[in-house]
Amino acid sequence: MSLKDQIETSKLPKHIAIIMDGNGRWAKKRGLLRNLGHKSGAKSVKQIVEACAEINVKYLTLYAFSTENWNRPKIEIELLMKLLISSLRKELKTLQKNNIKLNAIGNIDLLPKSVRKELVDVIEKTKNNNRLTLSLALSYGSREEIIKTIKEISLKVKNNLISPENIDNSVINNHLYTRNLPDVDLLIRTSGEQRISNFLLWQIAYAELYFTEVLWPDFTKENLFEAILNYQNRERRFGKTSEQLS
Repeated sequence: MSLKDQIETSKLPKHIAIIMDGNGRWAKKRGLLRNLGHKSGAKSVKQIVEACAEINVKYLTLYAFSTENWNRPKIEIELLMKLLISSLRKELKTLQKNNIKLNAIGNIDLLPKSVRKELVDVIEKTKNNNRLTLSLALSYGSREEIIKTIKEISLKVKNNLISPENIDNSVINNHLYTRNLPDVDLLIRTSGEQRISNFLLWQIAYAELYFTEVLWPDFTKENLFEAILNYQNRERRFGKTSEQLS
């Protein structure tokens, strides 16, 4: 029986988030330039998006470019932005064909105008799709998101639009970039690194974490299915005891 056939459809993670790590190391191992690692990583993106759609995962969020990534060499940033534009143009038909909605989270205003234009165009053209919501975390940093949220709520408190005693999880959720997304059920990180890297800190409060040695350009549908099966074999207690769950 294939890994895909072993997955219990009734126990699918509703929201999967992935830290796509290892493009640079993948290229270095092969004596290639880093940009070729990013191009190979883009192929993995397509494969994983298709796999999630196939098994009816409803939400997939990919960490594509962090706020800290702006500190990388200028030439690498420019190559990443060009790759993003070309990928958006190239994959629009695939998104439409598979009924996939594109979403973006992060400080999008920091992206080059050409990238924002392409991104907004694809988001608009896929806004009515409902099979899978694919969110790209671009110019995203969780601490920046939380600071932004605190400032927005503080301003509303100052203007008597929100009472301090009414601030709860839902109020905070409604001011995050991810306001229209459910909390993450499964967080995957490739390349062997075992850290969160400022990604969805609020949203992964009760997520199951899965780390794999596989570099992102080598990450296949089978690797994804393996991660989901691992997730399905865990007991999610949300603070309760095993006895309470049973």
